Amino acid sequence: MSLRDYLKQSAEVLEHAAGAIDPSIMDAAIDCIVDALAGGQPLLVCGNGGSAADAMHITGELVARFLKDRRAFRAICLSDNPVVLTAWSNDISYETVFARQVEAYGGEGAVLLGLSTSGTSKNVVAAFEQAHRMGMKTIALTGEGGGKLAPLSDFLFAVPSRHTPLIQQVHLCLYHYLCEHVEARLATT
Repeated sequence: MSLRDYLKQSAEVLEHAAGAIDPSIMDAAIDCIVDALAGGQPLLVCGNGGSAADAMHITGELVARFLKDRRAFRAICLSDNPVVLTAWSNDISYETVFARQVEAYGGEGAVLLGLSTSGTSKNVVAAFEQAHRMGMKTIALTGEGGGKLAPLSDFLFAVPSRHTPLIQQVHLCLYHYLCEHVEARLATT
């Protein structure tokens, strides 16, 4: 595939996503995050592989800054601490490594945002199950259909594709939009 063809394919997936993703659901997810952060509750973010890098990117934008100089927001990436990741995964289970951290850092009023291009990452699914047991809201960025995360998500953004790199490209656009609007709403508080 040529570069031109790849860029056209990327643009097509973005265009399909623009038609498939309901802006009112994004607005509601942003409201949910703003309410949590304004109320002193955290936004927890998790994913594996490239989605772990995206989780780090999201929390970096919210803790440091996105476009505005403002106070730090309480966003925690669940793949940032190698001691927790390796200790729990080695001694107990990789499948519950994010759920354990949701138990540690979450609580009623907090929000969990999970990224999984398949929607079936076992550790992300387990984190969503833990979040629901604790009365937390959940936001998922997935690929087509949403996988096992779909029924566990209060807010689901399922990119209409099954091609991981293209899904991740749309995820980047979605979470940049989310960060920009969360920051705009909270920067004045």
